[in-house]
Amino acid sequence: MRVDRIRLRNFKCYEDADVSLGSGVTVIHGLNGSGKSSLLEACFFALYGATPLERTLDEVVTIGAEEAEVDLWFTHAGASFHLYRRVRHTGERASTADCTLETPDDTIEGARDVRDYVVDLLRMDADAFVNCAYVRQGEVNKLINASPGERQDMIDDLLQLGKLEDYRQRAEQARRGVQAVRDARAERLDALDEQVAEYEARDLHAELNERETELSEIEDEIEDFEANREQAAETEAEAERVIEEYADKRAELDDVTETVSELKAQIAETEREREDLADAVTEARERVETLDDRIADLLAETDLDATPETVDVEAVRERRAAVAEERDDVQDEHGDCRTTIQTHASEAESKRERAAELAERAENDRERAAELDGEAREAAEKVAEADARIDAIDADIEATREAFADAPVDVGGAESYRESVRADLDDVRERESDVKGDLQAARAAVEEAEALREAGKCPECGQPVEGSPHVDALSERRDAVASLEADLDAVREEKADLEADLERANDLVNAESEIETLSERRADVVELRDGHADAVESKRAEAESKREEAAALEGRAEDAREAAAEADAAADDARERLGELNGRIAELKARLETLDDLADALADRESAASDLDGARERRADLEALNDERRERLAEARERKRDLEAEFDEDRLAEARTERDRASEYLDQVEAKLDELAERRDDVRDRIAGLKKDVSTLEDLREQRADVRERVDALDDLVAETEELEAMYGDLRAELRQRNVEKLERLLNETFDLVYGNDSYARLELDGNYELTVYQKDGEELRPDQLSGGERALFNLSLRCAVYRLLAEGIEGSAPLPPLILDEPTVFLDSGHVSRLVDLVESMRDLGVEQILVVSHDDELVGAADDLLHVEKDATSNRSHVSSGVEAEAAATLD
Repeated sequence: MRVDRIRLRNFKCYEDADVSLGSGVTVIHGLNGSGKSSLLEACFFALYGATPLERTLDEVVTIGAEEAEVDLWFTHAGASFHLYRRVRHTGERASTADCTLETPDDTIEGARDVRDYVVDLLRMDADAFVNCAYVRQGEVNKLINASPGERQDMIDDLLQLGKLEDYRQRAEQARRGVQAVRDARAERLDALDEQVAEYEARDLHAELNERETELSEIEDEIEDFEANREQAAETEAEAERVIEEYADKRAELDDVTETVSELKAQIAETEREREDLADAVTEARERVETLDDRIADLLAETDLDATPETVDVEAVRERRAAVAEERDDVQDEHGDCRTTIQTHASEAESKRERAAELAERAENDRERAAELDGEAREAAEKVAEADARIDAIDADIEATREAFADAPVDVGGAESYRESVRADLDDVRERESDVKGDLQAARAAVEEAEALREAGKCPECGQPVEGSPHVDALSERRDAVASLEADLDAVREEKADLEADLERANDLVNAESEIETLSERRADVVELRDGHADAVESKRAEAESKREEAAALEGRAEDAREAAAEADAAADDARERLGELNGRIAELKARLETLDDLADALADRESAASDLDGARERRADLEALNDERRERLAEARERKRDLEAEFDEDRLAEARTERDRASEYLDQVEAKLDELAERRDDVRDRIAGLKKDVSTLEDLREQRADVRERVDALDDLVAETEELEAMYGDLRAELRQRNVEKLERLLNETFDLVYGNDSYARLELDGNYELTVYQKDGEELRPDQLSGGERALFNLSLRCAVYRLLAEGIEGSAPLPPLILDEPTVFLDSGHVSRLVDLVESMRDLGVEQILVVSHDDELVGAADDLLHVEKDATSNRSHVSSGVEAEAAATLD
C-alpha cells in the first residue's frame, strides 16, 4: 500500500492543506508543536475514524469551524482508492456527516461499511495497524513493554493466526452441536423402540378382522330396512302426485281466472295510451312547422345557395368546415405573429442584457489589468529583495572562504587534509605509546639496579652485587632514561602540533560545509528570484492582454445595443399586424356561430319529424296489440269453464289418507336406520382407528430404521469434527513456530544492522514471544534491562522485523501499509540517531515501498528522498505544509 495524497480542510490545526506523497523515504520536518504528527493522524483517521486515535470527533474539527474534511488517495496491490470523510460540528457534539470509499469496482458508503472494507482490504484493524506499521509518538516501546501474552495476541492477530483459533473454536462448537444432535437422535431411537414394542403387544390384525365382520352384518340389516323404506316412499310419492295434480288444476283455475281479469284491464289501459298518442302526433306536427320558420331565417343570414326545402345538414357542415379552416389559417397567422413579437422582444432584452454583461466584463478586465500591474510591481520588488539576499549570501561565502587564505589546502581539500592529519596523529600517538613503554621499562631497570647497589647483595642468592652487570650498567641505564625522556618530550610536542593542526582541519571542514550550505541556499534563492522575474514579465503581459480584451468587449457591447434597437422595431411592426388579425378572427367567429345554429335547427327538425312518424306508428301498433289480447281473452274464458268441470273432491281425500299412512311408516323406519347407521359409523371408526394403528406401527418401524442409520452417521461425523478441531489447533501451533523462527532471524538481522555493539551476541524469541538478550559472556538480559536508547532501538528493530515478516510472509509476499515512524528519536541520543538512520536505510533497501518519518532531527532529514516542512503561523495558529525546494530551504533555516 502507498499513500499518494492527503487533503485536509479544518482538520485540527490545518485550515487547508493538500500534500502529495511519493515512494521511498519521506521526512516530515518542522518545529515541535507545528502539526507534523497531525498529518499522519489524518491518514489514520481517514482509514479507521477517530476512535482508534483515542480522540473524539469534536477534537478533529478545527476550533471555530463547523466542518472538517479529509480526502485520502492511496494505492493498494496495484489498484487506486479514494477515501473521503466529513465531520460536522454544529450542535453539542460532532458527528460523521459523510464517509465514502471509491474503489476500482464500486463505491462504499457509511462509516461502518467503509471501516469494515478497509479492515478486509489491509487485513488488519486499527490496533493491528499501530502494532505493525504505525509507530506513534511516545509508543516506541509499546511492544517491548507488553507482557508475553499481550505480545503474542498482537503478533498472532497481525499474522492472521487468530483466525485459526476462531476456526478451531467453530470446529469445537460444531463437534458439540453434532454430539448434541447425536444424543437427541439416540434418545429418539430409544423412544421409538418403546413405542414399537407397545404396538406389537396388541394383536391389531385379529381385532381388525372381528370389527370388519360386525360391520358386514350391520350393513345387511340396513339394506333390508332401506328396501322397505323405498316401497313406502313410492306409495307416498304416488299419493303426493295425485294431490299435487289436483292442486295444479286448482292453481291453473285460479291463474286462468286472474288472466281473464288482467287481459280486460290491459285492453282498457292500451286504449287510453292510444288517446295520449293522438295528442303527441298533434304536438310533433306543430314543432316541425316552427323549426321550418327558424331554418328559413337562419338560411337568409348565410351565403348558401339553397332554400329551406333543399338545404341539408351535410351542406351546412361542409360550409362550416370551410369557414373553420379559414379561421384556423388566420389563427395560425395570429399565433405566428404573437411568437414573432415575443421573439423580437426577447431578442431585444437578451441583447440589452448581453451589452450590460459585456460592459461589466470590460470593466472587470480593466480592474484586473490594474491588479496585475500591482502584482508585477510586487514581483519586481521581490526580485530586488532576492538580489539583495544573493549578494548577502555571496558575501557570507566570500567571508567563509577567507578561512582558507593561509590554510595548507584550498576549498575542497579540507576532508583529505583532515584525514592526513588524523593519520599522522595516530602514528605519533603510537610512537608516544611505544616511547612511554620503553621509558617505563628503563626506569624500572634503573630502580632495580639502585636497589641492588644499596642492599650490597642479591636478595635471592645472597651474592655480592658489586661488579654485577646490573650495577655496572647503571650509568648507561640512566643515560637511556634521559634520552627516552627527551624523545617523549619531542613526541608530545609533535602530538600537540598535530592536535592543533587537526583542530584547524576540523575548522576547515566546517567552513567547507558552511560554504556548501550557503551555495545550496544561494541556488534556492536564485531559483526563487528567477521565478519572481518570470512573474514580472507574465503579469505585465497579462495586464496588457486584459486591457485589449476590455476594448474588444466594449465594442461588442455597442453592437449588442444596436441589435436590441432593431429587435424592438421589428416587434412594433408585428404588433400592428396582430391588431388586423384580431378583427378578421371576430368576423369568422360570428359566421361559424350562424352556421352552427342552422345545423342545429336542421337536426332538430329531423328529430321532430322522426318523433311524429314514431307516434303514428306506435298508435297503430297498440291497436293491433289490443286485437290480439281480445282473442286471448276468449280462449281464457273457454279454459276456465273446462277446469271447473274436471275437479273431483273424493279422489283428493283418498290420496291424502295414503300419503299420511306411508309418511308415518317412513318416520319409524328412519329412527331404526339412524340407530343402525350410528352403530355402523362406530364400527367404521374403530376399524379406521385400528388401520391407523397398523399404519402407525409400520411408520414407527421405518422411523426407527432411519433414526438408527442417522445415529450411526452422526457417530462418524463426531469423529470427523474432533479430527478437524485438533487439526486447526496443530496448524496454529505449527504456523506460530514457523513465524517465531523467521521473526527471530529477522529480528537478529535488523538488530545487528542497527546496533553494531560487541556486547551482545544474539536475541532469542521463544514460542510464547518471550524476548531474551544474550551478552557475549552468555549472560541473559531482559529487554527492559537495556539502556533507554538501546531499548528504543531494540523495539524499533522488533517493529521493523514484524513488518518484514508480514511483508515477506511465510510463503509469498503481501502488500502492507507504509512504515510510519512518528518522532522515533524521542528516546535516542545523537549516536543512536545514526543507528536509526541506518535502520531506515535498511528498510528502504529491503524493498519497503514507502516510509514516512516525522522528525525534526537534521540527520534524518539528510537521509530523506522527499522532504515536507510543516510550519505554524503564530498569529492564526494554523499550520501549512511546503515541499520540494521550499521545504528544503525552510528546513535549512530551521
